[in-house]
Formats: sequence, structure tokens, C-alpha cells
Amino acid sequence: MPSLLRQIENIQDVVDWDLCTGCGACFSHCERGAVTLINIGSVGIRPRFDSETCQNCTRCLAVCPGYKLELPVPAETKRAPDLGAEEFGETLEIWEGHATDPEIRFRASSGGIISALALYCLERENMQFILHSTASPDEPWVNRTVVSSSRDEILARAGSRYAPASPCDGIRQIEESEGTCVFVGKPCDVAAVSLLRRERKQLDERLGLVLTFFCAGTPSSEGSTNLVRSLAIDPASVASVRYRGEGWPGEFRVFSETGAAQASLSYQESWRQLTSYRPLRCNLCPDGLGRFADIACGDAWHKFSGTDRDTGRSLVLVRSARGREILRRAREAGYVRLVPAGADAVFAAQGSLLARRRELFGRIVALRMLRIPAPRFAHFSLFRSWIKLPALRKIQTVTGTLGRAWTRGWRARRPLRVPSSGCRPA
Repeated sequence: MPSLLRQIENIQDVVDWDLCTGCGACFSHCERGAVTLINIGSVGIRPRFDSETCQNCTRCLAVCPGYKLELPVPAETKRAPDLGAEEFGETLEIWEGHATDPEIRFRASSGGIISALALYCLERENMQFILHSTASPDEPWVNRTVVSSSRDEILARAGSRYAPASPCDGIRQIEESEGTCVFVGKPCDVAAVSLLRRERKQLDERLGLVLTFFCAGTPSSEGSTNLVRSLAIDPASVASVRYRGEGWPGEFRVFSETGAAQASLSYQESWRQLTSYRPLRCNLCPDGLGRFADIACGDAWHKFSGTDRDTGRSLVLVRSARGREILRRAREAGYVRLVPAGADAVFAAQGSLLARRRELFGRIVALRMLRIPAPRFAHFSLFRSWIKLPALRKIQTVTGTLGRAWTRGWRARRPLRVPSSGCRPA
């Protein structure tokens, strides 16, 4: 008897059921060049496929974080279950700190740890470059994948980008490099990298360090343009935007071609507006704190005073032995300043993100009740997190998801109307 649940059979299904993260892994993994990437303003970056070449091919599913994510099974230990590991993943160390370079710390979104570590890897670990995302020079709410190989480039491209980015589309540059490199991306991007490196031995050898940042979702480009319009500014007149940074957390600011600031909005208000433009897959994310990276960083909100006296602090979750060694050497070399922290700091700083994750099991149950495909997540402790919720919150999560599924049309496959021409992230 066939399953009542609709199944994901190919990468087109992932896109049509709004499970695509827009990471670009399928573009890099396709040896036949049958995949292109298009930034659809109201949705995000999505792949477009050659119908004949891709019709019976499922190779992309092996590297797709929108289809399946599986954490390694932790080794059996005699110690009691660790609540931190259960909720935000295994860590070797947890720190709190910031970049020692005051300019990097100021330009960055919080403490500048990622930018400082990237610079350290260039200058002291002899890595070739950093692969990451930055603003397109043509459209400030469109991101492009770039390589940075100097302090000036890292500094110019520092800061959050609350718009679609697909850094995995440039992963072959790392694979073909002459030495090791740094990859920086969202948690879903580094999850895709963890899948890609299993399939591509040379890529695995060239990945010197994988860095990520805490993430609550990626708004579409339309979110940014509508945010600009809410400030009574024509998006066509905008030369650049900064989502935050230059202070902690900084402001959303709009700049004209002359470099003058046209308007600004608080970080809190701008993010509140942008959250309504996140796709379905972001609301099904089990990993906002980057379990697949060597090191994950994010705001130490529990230390945020709301004044201008503090230019930013980051929490640092060390996930791998490689990350631990590089962080140790970067600290000894004076690139970062760190103090030990624990799981309690993570819960205090990122409580809202972790609380949202606790609801995920209920969301997936609701989707399956309506026969809507959902990603497959293994070893993320989703049920154990779910049972910690109060009974009323469990009911609200399931019923709320059922209601949104009906009103937003999630019950039916939604093939995207991809334009015949568009922007393929470089």
C-alpha cells in the first residue's frame, strides 16, 4: 500500500514544497551544469533545472539540507545527559569574547569573532582565502559569493546580511585551490558543506576551517525592499544598506549614491518587520546554532546593556577539534579575547531561538497530519525538546501550524514561476 504522506523524490520536489534553503549546493554538485540559481525577490535564491537532464537524477538530494540532515550519533558516555548538548548540540568548549582589533569589532555585527578568525587564518595559518557572502554592487539587498584574501576585504564585507545568500555556489573555488581555505555561511550552508565534503574528497582536504553564525532565518529580498519603502524611500535611489553593525547591535541604515545616510531604523524594529518574509524551511530549522561547523558564533545578548558603551560581544561554540586548535592559536596570537562560558550563557543569550526550536517537532507533526512533506532530521533530540513544552504550548504549536498550512496554501505543491532570466549568484 503506498504511503499516504507525499514523498520527496527529487530536488524539484524540495523546491516546489518550499523546503529549499537556497544554499547553492546543488549548483556546485552538478557535474553536468544542469542547475542554475535564480534570486526570486519574493521567495529567495532557488535552483532552476534542465528538465531533460535532471528528470531522473537524484544526485542533488545527497547534498541537500532541505531534504535530509543527520547528526553523527554521539559516542556512548557514562556521564548524565547534557541539557546543552541536547538543545544546541555537542560542544568541546564555550567562550564569550570579541575581536581584539577595535575596527573589526566595530564593523562586525556583534563581537567580530568570525572576521578575526578569518583574518588569523589568512595571516598565521597560511590559508588561501575566505569564501563567504557580501552585498552585490548593483542591488544592495542581493548577496553574491566572494573570496576575501586581505584584511581590507574582510573589513569591508563584515556585518550581517539579512537577505538570501548561496555561498555553496562557490565551493569549487575551495576545491580547486592550492591550499586550505575558510568557508563562512549560515548553519544550513555549513550543513550542506558537511554533505558535500562526504561526496568530494578534494573539497574535504581543502576545507581548513568552517565558520557559521547563529541564525533565525533568511528573509527574502522583497523583505528588504519593503523595509526601505516603509521609510518612504524609493529602493531605486538606494546605493547600499547596512542591516546592523558599527555598534552593537547597530541600526538598519539606507545610504544614497553620495554615501549620505538617507534613513535608519533600530535593529529590533527592522528585524521584527523582516521576520515575516522568511520561507517555510526557515521555520522548520533544527539548527540555528550551527552544529555542522567547526566554530559557531552569535550575539551574547545576555550581556547586552542597551547602551553605546559596549561595541559587541559574541558567544563562541567550539564544535570540532580543528576548531578548538585554531581558536586556541588565534587567542594566543592576540586576534581574539575570550573568557570561559557555559551552557547557561547560551540559554540566557539565545533563549528565543532555542524556544522556537522546541516547537519544531509539533510543527512537523502538523505538516505530516496534512500529508505535507517535511525534511528528515535524525539525532536532533527534537522530541525530547518538544516534551519540555507546557501542554498548552504543544497544542498551540500544532493547531497554529495547521492553520497556517491551510491559509498559506502549504497543502498543495507550489511550483515556482521562475523567470526566464535572472540573477545567478556569482
